[in-house]
Amino acid sequence: MKVGVVGATGEVGRTMVKVLEEFDVPVTELRLFASERSAGKELEFKGRKIRVELLTEDAMKWKCDYFLFSAGASVSRKFAPIASENGATVIDNSSAFRMEKDVPLVVPEVNSHLLEGYTGIIANPNCSTIQMILSIYKLHEVYGIKEIFVATYQSVSGAGRKGIEELLAQERGENISKVFPKPIHRNVIPLIGDIQDNLFTQEEMKMVNETRKILNDYSIKVYPTTVRVPVLYGHSEAIMVRFRKPFESLERVREVISSGEDVVVTDELITAVDVTGKNETYVCRLRAGDENTILFWNVADNIRVGAATNAVRILLKHAKMNGRM
Repeated sequence: MKVGVVGATGEVGRTMVKVLEEFDVPVTELRLFASERSAGKELEFKGRKIRVELLTEDAMKWKCDYFLFSAGASVSRKFAPIASENGATVIDNSSAFRMEKDVPLVVPEVNSHLLEGYTGIIANPNCSTIQMILSIYKLHEVYGIKEIFVATYQSVSGAGRKGIEELLAQERGENISKVFPKPIHRNVIPLIGDIQDNLFTQEEMKMVNETRKILNDYSIKVYPTTVRVPVLYGHSEAIMVRFRKPFESLERVREVISSGEDVVVTDELITAVDVTGKNETYVCRLRAGDENTILFWNVADNIRVGAATNAVRILLKHAKMNGRM
């Protein structure tokens, strides 16, 4: 199949190329696109160098099977419809289309049925939403989720390469604070995204709205606090889930979570460092509050599970369901 990657030189774009290779996706032709600043660079794919092309409207008219977008919402709004109108299926990692009614918001382990017979733009959810959903979707099927209380501890790579560079610069003693609202080195910042009218941030409202859409249950109440921490890769989440029905035992809850795809429940203590470069979501410190409430620690590589890996999994699932493989 023919595949294009838009935003190929960014943190997620580079990882998309890696995951396409690691998952042995049957790519017959791969083209990479980026802004004028990055055009001309080369990335390696399956042992050969591919030159990054300038992103233009004409380039998006290329007759390919899939475009993977990770270049920001404004770029997606301009270029993704052009690619879609010219026959490509677009998997977009930005927030541009996530809440549009007719655009599927997909975590393939959870709601891949939306992909059957569908062509057009597919939205990749927010990184912090994806890893939480993977650990709770089976619980919702069995017990019905009433409320979710979640505090995130999100790495600087969630802000892209510039976020990583700012932390590293501050570690060297440089007085730079352009990406984050406060110094991130040896600090914790309880603010990701702009504050909305309801006093929640953009990032927090993504977790509220996207969780409901993916699980197709708008009665679920979600109470998030999103926090930036001085970690390079890997988002962590402290999650409390309250069910509509009481659970039989904590061991049974463990079995239910483990029955989900691409999630690992363990008694080991798992941290962000432990999950870097991995494609699974990890759940540890599972415990009960009462017969309707559990608490646990959730960790995943935000660049992979929360972005690139989920996008490639969408591509593979869509291709298999629609006869492209």
